[in-house]
Amino acid sequence: NFKVFKKVSPNGKLTLYLGKRDFVDHITSVEPIDGVIVVDDDYLKDRKVFGQVVCSFRYGREEDEVMGLNFQKDLYLASEQIYPPPEKREENLTKLQERLMKKLGPNAFPFTFTISPSAPSSVVLQPGLEDNGEPCGVQYYVKTFVGENETDRSHRRSTVALAFRKVQYAPSKQGRQPCTVVRKDFLLSPGELELEVTLDKQLYHHGEKIAVNVCIRNNSN
Repeated sequence: NFKVFKKVSPNGKLTLYLGKRDFVDHITSVEPIDGVIVVDDDYLKDRKVFGQVVCSFRYGREEDEVMGLNFQKDLYLASEQIYPPPEKREENLTKLQERLMKKLGPNAFPFTFTISPSAPSSVVLQPGLEDNGEPCGVQYYVKTFVGENETDRSHRRSTVALAFRKVQYAPSKQGRQPCTVVRKDFLLSPGELELEVTLDKQLYHHGEKIAVNVCIRNNSN
């Protein structure tokens, strides 16, 4: 037995499977996002199925979106045609994909996406008791849809979007004490004004106080 996450399009013609919903950022690389879709041949006819990785960044409350303002940006980090499979694509299946394709039959097609380590990690600001709508933060999801090309506007009934997280694990040992220095010189005065900021440690856990030490050195005249 193995655990998978499944989501079906509203019209029931497209099904998305993922083996997990947390993908680890190892600083130099991010775990590949591997999964499988199951399609209905009679429904698709001559159309295609595309998959995308979307990073959704919300930086303002929905209730404040008035007069055409929009406080959300969607970044498309990966996109490819899944069905029919491109002829040039190499079939390096993961164990999850092999097991799912064996179980789901000939209408199952694999996909694998990679995203850059420079993409931000998932983070959500917990809304207050009186806040409504989507929370602010960075969220990810895999989106699959039926269309003629990957720039087509997807229709809700033939679209599946399954959220996942891009996470980083904290190091087990403390690193170097964080420190940064900023210097400012002046046009009509020799010397510099120096500002140094340090933290008491590199790694903090939830609920811990963050002690910040600020040192100002005025070497100007």
